[in-house]
Amino acid sequence: MIAAIQVEQVSKRYGELRALDAVSLSIERGEFFGLLGPNGAGKTTLIHILAGLTLATSGSARVMGHDVVGAYREARRALGVVPQELVFDPFFTVREALTFQSGYFGLRDNRDWIEEVMRHLDLTGRAGTNMRALSGGMKRRVMVAQALVHKPPVIVLDEPTAGVDVELRQALWKFIRSLNQDGHTIVLTTHYLEEAEALCGRIAMLKQGRVVALDTTQNLLRRHSGCYLELRLVPDRLPDSLAALVVLRREGGFRLALRDYNEVERVVAELRANNVGIQELEVMHPDLEEIFVQIMQKS
Repeated sequence: MIAAIQVEQVSKRYGELRALDAVSLSIERGEFFGLLGPNGAGKTTLIHILAGLTLATSGSARVMGHDVVGAYREARRALGVVPQELVFDPFFTVREALTFQSGYFGLRDNRDWIEEVMRHLDLTGRAGTNMRALSGGMKRRVMVAQALVHKPPVIVLDEPTAGVDVELRQALWKFIRSLNQDGHTIVLTTHYLEEAEALCGRIAMLKQGRVVALDTTQNLLRRHSGCYLELRLVPDRLPDSLAALVVLRREGGFRLALRDYNEVERVVAELRANNVGIQELEVMHPDLEEIFVQIMQKS
C-alpha cells in the first residue's frame, strides 16, 4: 500500500544553515503520527516542503504517492495543514472564509461539510462574524476548519493547541480523533508532550535537522527501564547511602531515580536499617517528556 507520507533523504539548506539533513521517514495511512523536537529542529521546514511552501535542496517527498514537486496539484489536494501562525483574511466572515477555501480546491457545493466542520469546532454561532472580530482561540478554530474543508486524507497539525484554552483543546482532540478513526492520517507537532503520548501511535524526534528517534510510543516508553520513587519519610531525612539517588528534594519529600524496579526493595531495606519510617511511597514511570529530554541530551 502506498504510504500517506514518504520522505526520502530530504535536506534543506539556507546558505550555511542546514535546516534538514537527509531526513527519511514513512507514515502509513491511518496513522496518528507525532513529529517532535525542540525549536529549530526542522519540523516546520519539513511541513513546508510537504505543503509545497518551500523546495527541498535534495531528496524527495510524496503525499499519498504524489510527488510534492512533480505532481503538486494532487499532493496539495491530499494534504490539509493547520499552521502555527494565525493567518486570516480580515474582510470575510467565518462561513465566507471556509467557502472560499473550498473553492481553491475546486469544490463548489461543499455547504453541508462546511456546516458539519463548524459544528464540531463550535463555530456555528460565529459563522456570520467577521474574522477580525474573533478572539485568538476562535481564529485558531477557523484555521483548523480551513485545513479540513476539502476533506484531505492527510492532515498536518503544526502546534494546533498553542495558546488555546482547555475547552477548545478537548473539543479539537475529540474531533481529530474521530477523523483519525474514519481513516484520515494525522501528523502532529506539539510542545505539549502529554498530548503526543496520549494521541500518537508512533513518534519521530528531530534534532538539528536529523531524525534521532523513530519508534512506536510504547516502545519509546519501554526503552527506558528506569523509574522514580516518590517518598515522604518520618523523620524527614534520607540515609547518606541513598543520597546519590536523589533527583528532587522538596519540603516533605524526596524523588529518587532508580535503574529498575528491583532497586525499590534495596531502598526500603536501607530506610528500615536506619530507622526511617515510610509515610508515603509511589513508584512513577518516566513519561514521554522525560524520555524526550534524555534522547535530546544523548543525541
